[in-house]
Amino acid sequence: MADSSDSVSIDMETISLGGKEYLVKTSKGSVSVAVFGDPDKPGLVTYPDLALNHLSCFQGLFFCPEAFSLLLHNFCIYHISPPGHELLQLGADAVSLDEPALSADDLSDQIAEVLNFFGLGAVMCMGVTAGAYILTLFAIKYRHRVIGLILISPVCKAPSWTEWLYNKVMLNVLYYYGMCGLVKELLLKRYFSKEVRGSAQVPESDIVQACIRLLDERQSSNVFKFLEAINGRPDITEGLRKLQCRSLLFVGDNSPFHSEALHMTSKLDRRYSALVEGSIVWIDRYRGAASRHVDSHGVFSDGVRFVQAVDSQSESEKPLESFLHFSRASVTGKHGVEVKADKNSNLLEGGE
Repeated sequence: MADSSDSVSIDMETISLGGKEYLVKTSKGSVSVAVFGDPDKPGLVTYPDLALNHLSCFQGLFFCPEAFSLLLHNFCIYHISPPGHELLQLGADAVSLDEPALSADDLSDQIAEVLNFFGLGAVMCMGVTAGAYILTLFAIKYRHRVIGLILISPVCKAPSWTEWLYNKVMLNVLYYYGMCGLVKELLLKRYFSKEVRGSAQVPESDIVQACIRLLDERQSSNVFKFLEAINGRPDITEGLRKLQCRSLLFVGDNSPFHSEALHMTSKLDRRYSALVEGSIVWIDRYRGAASRHVDSHGVFSDGVRFVQAVDSQSESEKPLESFLHFSRASVTGKHGVEVKADKNSNLLEGGE
């Protein structure tokens, strides 16, 4: 690891799981990295979507005790936040709009410098939409440093005219009015299904209300810079053919990024990649299947329900297992696939 003078480290008061947040200085500017777990274990790098950080983007997964325990059993987790999206404990400063924006290439190069800072070699990567693009670009440029990709609602092409115009509207509103109600509404449409966002008759879900509060903490100029980088992204389709790391893609049937995910899957080497479409159900040992549908980032059309997994060790010698059942899901053409993760193994098993 680099000398301690090159970073700032603090305990994260909002989480009681032993995480620390570092502000790592790179040639492209400082970047926030929240670290959880044993640094001697293999690294899992995450990158969030637009205007989010690791708390607002991944808390639904990592705050589930069994899921978090399963991940920490196998990995040390490095949550990288886009520049200026770090937690308030680090005091995210507003970047001047007159400063040149970092490109998607610059952001991917930052990841390489972060890995160097922590002395990491090859890592697993997990990203959501904009974050998925940055990590995929990183995997293309630094193939020897990525052993696997988990991509949620990913994109790989340059923005379509529709997306480009949509983002331009958001950029203009951010420039003149900051993180106003319209920008938050546009971002919520990117993140959540209509059902979860609520209506005049149905109130917003708790997760949407929490997301709105977190968006209020974002510096609008920092969101502007990240959105500018993503809206100017190049097409990286050709580079996908060179990837030989394992890739697992998730996308919902009604996700605005569904066609992008299908296109991306068609360009990846089928020997090393799989696509999961549809809804996901995690069975709760206390309450049964969760009653609320949470469609996070447009990932699953029928909702994502993260609850607690079954602990079978009390009744038998079997290890603690977490079961994810994809109802109406397809993995490279198969339907009704169940994916089983064994806490005592590094493998993810699948079966019909």
